Amino acid sequence: MEHCDQKRVAIVHDFLLYPGGAEKVLVEIMALFPHAPIFTLLYDKEGISPLAEHFRGRRIHTSFLQRLPWWMHRHTKWLAPLLPTAPEVFDLRDYDVVISSSGAWSKGIVTRVSTVHVAYVHSPMRFVWDENIRYAQQRTGRREPGILLRWLLSYLRVWDFEAAQRPDVLLANSQYTAQRIAKFYRRDARVVYPPVRITEPEGAVTTGEYFLTVARLSEYKNVTMIVDVCTRLELPLVVIGTGRLLRTLCRRAGRTVRVLGYQDDATLARFYREARALIFGGEEDFGLVMAEALAHGTPVIAYGRGGAQEIVQPGVTGELFYAQTPEVMADGIRRFLERERAGGYDAAAMRARAAQFSATAFRSGLRDAVEDALRAQKERHTHIRIL
Repeated sequence: MEHCDQKRVAIVHDFLLYPGGAEKVLVEIMALFPHAPIFTLLYDKEGISPLAEHFRGRRIHTSFLQRLPWWMHRHTKWLAPLLPTAPEVFDLRDYDVVISSSGAWSKGIVTRVSTVHVAYVHSPMRFVWDENIRYAQQRTGRREPGILLRWLLSYLRVWDFEAAQRPDVLLANSQYTAQRIAKFYRRDARVVYPPVRITEPEGAVTTGEYFLTVARLSEYKNVTMIVDVCTRLELPLVVIGTGRLLRTLCRRAGRTVRVLGYQDDATLARFYREARALIFGGEEDFGLVMAEALAHGTPVIAYGRGGAQEIVQPGVTGELFYAQTPEVMADGIRRFLERERAGGYDAAAMRARAAQFSATAFRSGLRDAVEDALRAQKERHTHIRIL
């Protein structure tokens, strides 16, 4: 049987607008398939420039959305009625294997019967499947969804379910995501944890005075609450990340809070190593930055739903809090401070946990999934010829 590196491979990714956890996963997929072109709905060369070295020399194909006015690219919620169509019109006829990296749209590509499609699913589309309407409200900025929004969400749920039936194989980035895939898509998913990369050699743990949060600065990451809590408690906090809330957070930050925006990998690694703890306030399907913090020997204080339950062990590698309210988050920080005074957390246990999410393990898991899909395809075709 031919191996996947002997096949013509294409990679499809939702958006290339700015760096984030999904883009770190994409970089590892690209490293595994160094000659594969990238198909993406929108590409902002300047916004993604921190990762420019990884895209140098790589063919990048965009959808018809790229031809829309540039200011619409930063507000993808306005494009929602067009987004289901965009991945469906990519011409992927020349490829034997297509790997989609999908938080929403790219799993909806249409491929030939003979093409193997492996979809790495970061999450079922959160703003249409969330148990309550809060996430959609955050995305749209409206308190109550109107008739048109309700209709749009219903339409997108139908499309998202149908799109999730198209890939030959679904990969989930966590057990939590696999459970959501089973519930919403009625399909099994194989778990391949995202890769954690340490960009500098490990050194002695240096505990700083500040807390750290690293996130894409959008509403559902809940960074605003972290900033407000640390401002109120006068705790030193460093905020790293970029996104549409950057200016808002700069205005809200108190005298103990520094909002630094985007930082390169080497600088981020230093902040991880020297931080007192990482505070993570969102409900994530995995939460790559939590694993990155543990890899640098830094404990994590996180909202205890989603992927955080697979990463953080309370009392050993950090603390969990179980409601997204300022009071409950503050209580989680209080428990951390008490534990810190009582002897702190186990740095060896943190790094051992993070090692389970290595880049090597990710590449191996992805390659095995593609090889198994190719093998299954060959067996199906052989069976059909016999019949």
